[in-house]
Amino acid sequence: MRASLICAMLFLATPGFAVEPGEVLDDPALEERARDLSKGLRCLVCRNESIDESNAELARELRVLVRERLTEGDSDQEVIDYLVARYGEYVLLEPTKGGSNLILWIAPLALLLLGGAVAAFAVTRQRQAQDGLSADEEARLKVLLDEEPRA
Repeated sequence: MRASLICAMLFLATPGFAVEPGEVLDDPALEERARDLSKGLRCLVCRNESIDESNAELARELRVLVRERLTEGDSDQEVIDYLVARYGEYVLLEPTKGGSNLILWIAPLALLLLGGAVAAFAVTRQRQAQDGLSADEEARLKVLLDEEPRA
């Protein structure tokens, strides 16, 4: 009884993949390519889940579409290009690092550097204000104080 319970718990603890037996290709090499591609494609219903893991109907349709394209002789890149052309770059779990997405990759670093520059400037000004008067300011103050009439 305990052994079967432990086996059931271990089975449930493994990651569940949504690929149904009817979707699996007969050619193991093509199936492996399809699984690799499916892991990098986003389920448009489940958001941050790959179509390989999703049970959504649209994810199943995308898995079937990937397998159809592969059996027709498309390369991996051709399959991805087809899906991006059809659904947009959002279908990719990891967006490309070029084009308009370059702003998204560079912006955090640029903002961090800008914030560091602003902080350094503020600290420098604060220290200068605490250091007292410069030599020119002291000379001018002495001239102004000497010009004042004394009572």
